[in-house]
Parts: sequence; C-alpha cells; structure tokens
Amino acid sequence: MKKSNLINLLVLLLSLVISCTNEAPPPKPPNIFFFFADDWGRYASTYHSFAPNQVIQTPAFDQFAREGVQFNNAHVTSPSCTPCRSSLLSGQYFYRTGMGAILQGAEWHDSIPTYPLLLEQAGYHIGFSYKVWSPGTPRDAPYGGDRNAYDSAGRRFNQFSQNVTKMVSEGKSIEAAKQELYDESLNNFRSFMSKREAGEPFCFWFGPTNTHRKWTKGSGEVLWGLNPDDLQGKMPEFLPDVGEVRQDMSDYLGEVLALDRMFQLFLKELEALGERENTIIVVSGDHGIPGFPRGKCNLYPLGTAVPLLVQWPDGTVGKRVVDDFVNLMDLAPTFLEAAGVPVPQRMTGNSILPILQSNKNGQIDEMRNYVVTGRERHVLKAREGFLPYPQRAIQTRDYLYIRNFKPDREPMGSHKLLSDAQTEPTFAELEQNTFIAYGDLDASPTKAWMVEHRNDQEYEMHWRLGFEKRPEEELYDLTNDPDYLHNVATDPNYARVRQELSSKLMGVLKSTEDPRVIGDGSTFDQAPYVDPNQDPDSGW
Repeated sequence: MKKSNLINLLVLLLSLVISCTNEAPPPKPPNIFFFFADDWGRYASTYHSFAPNQVIQTPAFDQFAREGVQFNNAHVTSPSCTPCRSSLLSGQYFYRTGMGAILQGAEWHDSIPTYPLLLEQAGYHIGFSYKVWSPGTPRDAPYGGDRNAYDSAGRRFNQFSQNVTKMVSEGKSIEAAKQELYDESLNNFRSFMSKREAGEPFCFWFGPTNTHRKWTKGSGEVLWGLNPDDLQGKMPEFLPDVGEVRQDMSDYLGEVLALDRMFQLFLKELEALGERENTIIVVSGDHGIPGFPRGKCNLYPLGTAVPLLVQWPDGTVGKRVVDDFVNLMDLAPTFLEAAGVPVPQRMTGNSILPILQSNKNGQIDEMRNYVVTGRERHVLKAREGFLPYPQRAIQTRDYLYIRNFKPDREPMGSHKLLSDAQTEPTFAELEQNTFIAYGDLDASPTKAWMVEHRNDQEYEMHWRLGFEKRPEEELYDLTNDPDYLHNVATDPNYARVRQELSSKLMGVLKSTEDPRVIGDGSTFDQAPYVDPNQDPDSGW
C-alpha cells in the first residue's frame, strides 16, 4: 500500500473514532409515576366548571395542572373498577379483555399483554402500593402479582377518614393523625425505590382507595372544615339538593383533599430524589363518584369523566389545557412509546405522546372528537340470573348517545326486597349494605335517603332518572342540557344527530370486535360471565 493511501486510511479511522466518541449518549428512558385513585372522578378545584368542585381547594393538583398538561375530556372505557383497570393495563377497550370485562369472578389471561410487564421485560423496575387490579386471585396479576406489591408500611391510607377519626379518638391531633397516614404511603414508595438498581428506570403505581366507599359520615366537616351547606345550589339537578345528600358529597370531597395532600408530598419526594425532571407523572382515577345515582356504573359524565393531569419536564411542553377526547386505554401505548418499547398491535388505545409534546392548547388532534364507553356487569347479584346491564355510549363535545341493549332489565339492579313489606330494609341497612337492593349502586347515605323518599312526588324526577328502567336509546344535548336530564332520542329535531352517533358507535364496536355486537351478541349473558349453576335467588 502506498504511503499516501495508508495516511488517508489512518485519518479516516481517526475521524470515525472521534465521531463516535463525540456522539451523545442515547436518551435515558423516562420513569413513570402513576397516581391513580379508586372511585375518583373529575373532582378537583382545577376542574371548576363542575359546581361542587367550587367548594374545595386542591392546591397540589391545581399547581401541577397549571405547570403541566390538563386534559378536559378524559374518560374511562368502563365506569367500574376491574373493567376500567383491565382496559388501562392492556391498552384496549374493556370488552376485549375476556373475564377482565366484569368485576366479580374476573381472571386475567396471560395472553393479554399489559404495559407494566412489557416495561419490566424492557428493564424497568416496576411496583405498586394498594390497588391496581383486584378481581380475585392472584392479586393484581396484570402487574406481576404480589412480588410487585409495596405496602409493608401499612395500608391504612385506604381508610383515611376512618383511621384518622380513630386516632383522634385515642388522643392524637387531627394533623398528627393525617401525617401518620401520609408517612405510611411515603414509606411504601421508599421501600419500592430501595429495591431499584442504580440507574434503572422505574414504573410505580400509587392506587389509594380512600375515595371508594365507605368513609366516615361527617368527616368532611370535622377533618377538613367543609360545610355541607356550601354545596347548596351547586348539586347536579338530578340529585336532590338536601342536607343528607350534600353531607355525603362533602365527605367524599374531604377524601379528595387527602389525595391532594398526599400527591404534594410525592412530588416533594421525587424532587428530593432528583427524579422529577425525567419522570412522566400522571394523575387520574378509575371512574366517577360511588353511591350517587348516575355516577359510578353509569355511562353519564358523572360516571365516566375523570381527571387527567400530566407532567414530564424533560419530554413534554407544559402550561397547557387540552380539549381532545382521551380514553384512559390511551395511557398504555403512551407509556410504552415514551419508553421506546414496541406497542402491541392488538392495543386499541392510541398514544397521547404527540399531544403531550405539542405546544398547542385546545383541540390539537381533530380526530380526537369523541370517546366510546361501555358497561356489562358490576356486582354479581344485582339482577336475578346474575345478568349484566349491557350499555355502550359515544360522547362528543355536544352530545351523549347511549345504547341500552337490554332495556327490560333494571339499570341499577333489582328492587326485589323493596317490594316485600316484611323485608323492607332500614335506612342504616341501605347505608351500609350494597347488596340489599339496587346492587349496582354502592351503599351510601344518598342511596338510603333516595330509597326512603322514592314515593315523594317532589323527588319523582330524581328517582326516575336514577333507578327506573331506561329506553333502548338515550340522546342528550349537552350544550343545552348539561345535566343530561332530557332524553331527546325520539325528538324528530335530533333524528340526524341520533342516526349519525348510532352509526359511529356501532362502527367502532364492530371494528374492535365487541362481543356484544358480533355474532348473536349474547357472550356476556352466558357462562363464564354468568354462572347458570347458581340459584338466581341465592344471596338476596
């Protein structure tokens, strides 16, 4: 080889070495911190358009929203714990998750991929505290089972008002009792972080259940200084604006304040660890308020609308408010895409990373102008024969269209005991025992009050909207009827809207192979979803 050629070759090799050594290292995968509260709908003062939120202040959520991205139109795919979580974990509509589509008796199929286990396979340290997916055994299987549970410091936060009240009765101050429960949750998270290898990205799910029934009656006022009468004139029109119902709502909002304080402490913890900047922090809940008619287990906004607040300082643009419609099944592909992990083709959710990385406000993706939601079965014994109440819905900015596939069934469950004067339940029983009547509405003071006043003419409208059978089709003009009181499905002035939404809904259900609309549509009415060997009258 000529000397000149040898010199040129050496120069080329040296330039390649210099080029390689100057290359920036690959980006570090982001951590994921998911704050996901049980039975927590869109209740925080940053969502002030919902009037009851105007009586509380949630400074941690509000500041987080101002600095990050607030989604105004986030919904769950199903307003019941297990199907919602099955959908979220798998990135699919709830009806595509097998037995995960129902609450009691659900089992997880290993053939359905879930984002936490996919992240673990990609090198993430994963874990959770309290509730993730809890239909039965093994506990929280889609997250990896008990091996990923971190609650050695305790689980008392889940009964926040009960435990604070107990400690106060034993001599502690209210603030000291609260702090003891905050410390419990922080110590659970610290236990999780202590098992993390150096430099290992983490994915943690904090799943408190204190906003799930039951909470201590009167705790909103005693523990948080909330005056139930401040809610007067602010209740949705379909709820009686009476003292018992206002106090029930006030107590629930007190539990929301506990979430807000806990979230603030988690943010400080992440900051102290130096992990805040490269952590995707997501705040949400699994459906609307329990024990209130038209909330949990219903496809009305009170049941399906949830908060969605996001920050990722290293990867997204903050200080924005987004009006795009988002379904929580979209989070699974979002987390995977952000982590550089391939998104399974079977996921029906769509990543919201492009929205998070945008610099725009309002409507960003014009295609995100609706969500589809649904429901099959909540509690097993709500209706005779263990039958579900199948519904699907589509919501846009202006309209809500609901298809009730079995309008002959009771939407909130059977009133069997109420028809028998000898077994008429007491107020206390209705307040404590969900299954005594109308099993798809959690036991609560509100439920007990409404049952006791079901024959009062003054509250006939409230009773009818909350408990009585519903027509096959419902259509609400949300612009002119924000509390969805007036079904205009049979109004000829809305015929075109009804037909368009019906066609759009059925098109989505068919393209995503919803068992309720393909074949003979009876899948969820049969075993294993309904056990034909059980006595339909057992357990009443």
